[in-house]
Amino acid sequence: MAVRHDIELLWFADCPNHDLARELLREVVAELAPESVIRDIDATDPGAAERHRFPGSPTIRVDGVDVQPDFEDPTDFTPRCRLYPTDQGLSRIPLRAWIEAALR
Repeated sequence: MAVRHDIELLWFADCPNHDLARELLREVVAELAPESVIRDIDATDPGAAERHRFPGSPTIRVDGVDVQPDFEDPTDFTPRCRLYPTDQGLSRIPLRAWIEAALR
């Protein structure tokens, strides 16, 4: 039986990186958790950003947990682009391996 996850993709309108993240997320979900539904959340409005504790665009959460392994929740939820620290430097989207690990 396939596992079904609660998946969120949070973004804001001025960020050029969320389309690439959406494409990667759809690929990984199709492979590992096809029963799961991705909730696309526009956090452009500061009120929505605050409600969703939005750390920047794009953000991917699986079952309420950010896919970045060492993620620390910021206290500032201003809509903005997000960069991810990796061994290869900063990335504009989460690593595929992080999404895979979150879905396993």
